[in-house]
Amino acid sequence: MTAAGVEVWGILNVTPDSFSDGGRYVDAGAAIAHARRMRAQGADVIDIGGESTRPGATPIPPEEEQARILPVVAELVREGIRVSVDTIHASTARAAVEAGAEIVNDVTAGEHDPEMLRTVAESGARIVLMHSRGIDVTQDTHYDDVVAEVAEHLAARAEAAEAAGIDRDRIMIDPGFGFSKDAAANWRLLAGLRALTGAWLPILAGTSRKRFLGELLPEGARVQERDVPTAVTGVLAAQHGASALRVHDVASTVAALRAYGAMVAAADELPHPDLDHGSIRLEGVRAFGHHGVLAEERREGQEFLVDVDLSVAIGRAARSDRVADTVHYGELAQRIVAAVERDPVDLIETLAKRLVDLCLEHPLVDSAFVTVHKPSAPVGVPFGDVSVSLSGSRER
Repeated sequence: MTAAGVEVWGILNVTPDSFSDGGRYVDAGAAIAHARRMRAQGADVIDIGGESTRPGATPIPPEEEQARILPVVAELVREGIRVSVDTIHASTARAAVEAGAEIVNDVTAGEHDPEMLRTVAESGARIVLMHSRGIDVTQDTHYDDVVAEVAEHLAARAEAAEAAGIDRDRIMIDPGFGFSKDAAANWRLLAGLRALTGAWLPILAGTSRKRFLGELLPEGARVQERDVPTAVTGVLAAQHGASALRVHDVASTVAALRAYGAMVAAADELPHPDLDHGSIRLEGVRAFGHHGVLAEERREGQEFLVDVDLSVAIGRAARSDRVADTVHYGELAQRIVAAVERDPVDLIETLAKRLVDLCLEHPLVDSAFVTVHKPSAPVGVPFGDVSVSLSGSRER
């Protein structure tokens, strides 16, 4: 992982017809050598695809896709390299995970193959759910509000994935730059990327060598000349909340992220204007849980109350008046309730730690102070309240 705390995923197209490097790595030996090179340049994950998604590409059967990628997957895993497989076919996902891949990257968010979500759930792999409007990426490019519509679609697909049995901590989302979006929509999506962090899911951003970047270059420029704007947009995506970047040229993006990370580290040493920091407080969030040492507490459960005090960078929200630029306290309250209701623990100290960690997952939260009240605790004498408070700060 780079100094900026963002993963870099190297794209490995084992195809004869990719728009960027089709045919260069269709041979397994050449593909493996390129993956090793990307790993040496700083790639955290190698994302392997055996079927092109470029406009006009000819679909291939899953059996042919698997014949292209499985030998590469198996060898890279044997060498200790983390592998993601870029596929829309459940049978390919299953075979790749059995060969050692740890991530399934589906550009249709599980909508092309009705077996995909169930297959990933059973496999234990992670999944990337990408926004698209079908396999033909040039169609249906009109949006009234691209950021809101992409966010709504990905939230619905994440709910479908959870309903299929995929734990939320195994889900990533991808806004789908270049898929059913014209240049203006891509730029608006990049500018509004932070709105997707409201889903509390890590974001994979893939602007690499996309057509809208080519429009910034002189006419006739080679596709490889898009690597500089790819690195720039990668840093912009990281600034707006992306957790991982999917790129063709690993070296340039890793260098750009290292520069960004160095600047962030330096900025942490500078004083911050008061306007940029404030607090958000939630008091008395009620939830029913089964936490406690005694058997009857685990069996019958009781009500808990939670107070949360967050130190938040709210200067941008104060200026923009946009909920996407702050912590959505309604969504936070729902996540607190869900965290209290899930698997029981003996001590409310442990529950408080769980809630502190939950609050710090949001990229705008610098520190969290959480108090858990247990008003029906089995104390044995009259009392008003029992509570435990715990604080935590984001690691820098």
